[in-house]
Amino acid sequence: MNSTKKLVLVGIMLVTCIGCDQTTKHIARSSLDFDVTISYFNDFLRIQYAENPGGMMSLGAELPPEVRFWFLTVFVAVMLGGILLFTVFSKSITPLQIIALTLIVGGGFSNLIDRVLYDGHVIDFLNIGIDNLRTAIFNFADVIILLGTILLLLTASQATKNPAPG
Repeated sequence: MNSTKKLVLVGIMLVTCIGCDQTTKHIARSSLDFDVTISYFNDFLRIQYAENPGGMMSLGAELPPEVRFWFLTVFVAVMLGGILLFTVFSKSITPLQIIALTLIVGGGFSNLIDRVLYDGHVIDFLNIGIDNLRTAIFNFADVIILLGTILLLLTASQATKNPAPG
């Protein structure tokens, strides 16, 4: 893929991922209360507002605020920037890998925006499950990151099955 097409694809995907996630979080912030859970589809889907100071599944939430800032904001920003630069400038990356990495970066940047805007917290509002078997509360950015990760693993698996000649 030539550089112009790659930049356009990455740009459109980033704007779309971040825009969709931030829009859903804005709706959640403006219309949901902390102590109210809304249930759909026989309690399979729950909508409930939460502010997560930690990482995935609140990992690191108990760490001192300074440590959380350096790890969950600064370190994550540097890593996402590095992944984005690799995605844009790598000559050996496939179109599916570009899409996968851009999904990961888009979701990550959107959660990073939350950390900057909301005193180190990420807005979460979705929960799925059956009875007591439930996910942690998550957001649209987390879904985007998960989709990108799955796609990246599939492309890596494909490369292992079909190695390049030489």
